Formats: sequence, C-alpha cells, structure tokens
Amino acid sequence: MSGTSLDGLDVIYCSFEEQNELPIFNIEAAKTYEYSKIWENKLRTAPELSGLYLTRLHNDFGALQAEFVNKFIAENNIKTIDFVAAHGHTVFHRPAERLTLQIGSGAVLAANTGLLAVTDFRTADVAHGGQGAPLVPIGDELLFSEYDACLNLGGFANISFKTNGKRLAFDCCPTNIVSNHYAKQLGKNYDISGNFGRKGEINNELLHTLNNLSFYEQKPPKSLGKEWVDANYMPLLENLDLSVYDKLRTHYEHVATVLANIFNQNKFENVLVTGGGAYNNFLIEILTAKTATKVIIPNDLIVQFKEALIFGYLAYLRLANKPNSLKSVTGASKDVIGGIINLP
Repeated sequence: MSGTSLDGLDVIYCSFEEQNELPIFNIEAAKTYEYSKIWENKLRTAPELSGLYLTRLHNDFGALQAEFVNKFIAENNIKTIDFVAAHGHTVFHRPAERLTLQIGSGAVLAANTGLLAVTDFRTADVAHGGQGAPLVPIGDELLFSEYDACLNLGGFANISFKTNGKRLAFDCCPTNIVSNHYAKQLGKNYDISGNFGRKGEINNELLHTLNNLSFYEQKPPKSLGKEWVDANYMPLLENLDLSVYDKLRTHYEHVATVLANIFNQNKFENVLVTGGGAYNNFLIEILTAKTATKVIIPNDLIVQFKEALIFGYLAYLRLANKPNSLKSVTGASKDVIGGIINLP
C-alpha cells in the first residue's frame, strides 16, 4: 500500500479464512519501507510528467514494489504465498471524468517476484460511474463489524459505516496531506504527536472559510484527491500571512470539527481510528473534546497496516470472483469486481 502521505510502502503478510460465513484475518508480519528522497520526489512530481516518462515511472515503480516485496519475503523467511496485492500509487483521481490512475505495473511486479499479482483496483468502479474510492469499506464491514464506524486518518480522512442496511463511506477532509506539507517546512516529515500544531493559535477567519468549503455540503458518494487540495484548500492557507504553527493549529481545528460533526450527526457510540493521524495526539485531543463518541485506537499493527490488510482482502475477493467495491459507497451503477490479475 502506498498512500498520498508518501511516507513509504506498507508491506504486510496476512492470512484469511472463513469462519461462520465471516472472514477471520491474521497478520503474520508487517513493515513500512521508507521511500528514498529520490523516490519521494518522483512520486510527488509524477502528475507533471509527459506520457512517456509517466509510463517509465509506472514500470519503475512496479520494479520498486517488487524489490521491497522480495526483501520482505527474505527478511521474514516466508515460504507460502498465494498472491501479492498492490494498490499502486495514485497520480490522478478525477472520477467525474471517469479517470483514475494508480501507477505500479502489475506485470512487472508479477515478473520480478514470480508471484500472481492483483493490481489496479479502482478503474473498474470508475468505469461503472463510481468514485473509485473509498474501497476499504467492504473490509470494514466484514473484518471490523464490531465498530459503529471506521475512520482512517491518512492523507485524507475517510469514514465508513452502515446506515439503513447499507454501507456508506466517503472522504471527509484533507488531513496528513496538509500537515505533512507544513511539517516539512519545519524540518520534519510529519508533525510528531501534533506538537507543531499545539504551538499555534486558531485563525478564526481561516477556520470559518475552511469549514464552509462547498465539498462539505455535497452528499456522498464523494471523494477527494490531491488536485482538489491544490486548487481549493492550500490557497486558503497560503494567501494569509500566518505562521506555519498557526496554519497547522487551524487545520487541526477544522479537521476535528468536520469529523465531530459526522460522529454527532450519526450518533456513533464508538469509532475505530487508524492511519498515521491516529498518532497525532493533539488532533485526537481536539476531536474527543468535541464529541461523546468513544474514539478507539487499536494496536500498532492495525493502526499502521489496516489499509494494506484490506487491499489484501480485496484481492482475496477478486480471486474468488466476488464483488469488492460497493455501489452504495462509490455510486457506481452496480457492485463491482475490481482488480487486474497479472500472472507471473
């Protein structure tokens, strides 16, 4: 799994079995391989590339994923592998144009690992008129059914929950994609425990503007991408003469406000919170102060690798020819079986 926060490639070795018609998972091993500065820059600037160079990057990233997978297999002395699932790295996501692109050649990944590889999970849903995101809700429903909702705090905050007998999910707001950007200006890859933001003060003018962005008035299904952040969110922060600390503090207040509103409107008793943002203690403090909903942060393996786990499960469903994206979530014309199978 490679996310918009660009912190590295999450690699997980897990198993699934059916028990009383529900899937049971076990995480055997997991590790995040950090991207080099060169690779971080390549992925960050990928949207600017020509078709030829983007195609080369697509192949090269497939080879990099294979390199990390092979290293992970050797480090953990893994003997039995049925398949490898790879989300790829999102370069473009414009579902309104029926366009989404996750690079990382599945053919190269399969060839370089000698394993069957399931890749390209989103395009089938988009082709059927869906948002192509979020895709984790089917895993939330089947693997984490004991929680009222599942919230992932990654580059974007996204939530999934069941309402009126159907799974509903959507992107809530930008999260780490913004805080990481400003943390880098202060010499860190991310805002450790939210301590940079804790030093700042809320700018009420900016907060009011962020809270009133038109995206929040849209009904699900809806999703966000880097393009939306660059066009609609970042200019609001950049156009004001504020310290980085104040920008982070106001951003966190905005994120917590958006999330608390969702929790309170739906009267959730508990919400499972995962993703890198779960380690942002300051953001979690602000959020819990705004809601009576119990915020549950699980063990580190689930916090860090839940998305990778679920994409493994999506591949498991794909190989069983079962739907792995839900029309109630994405807005597609039907439940879709997504993912391309690449033979070694």
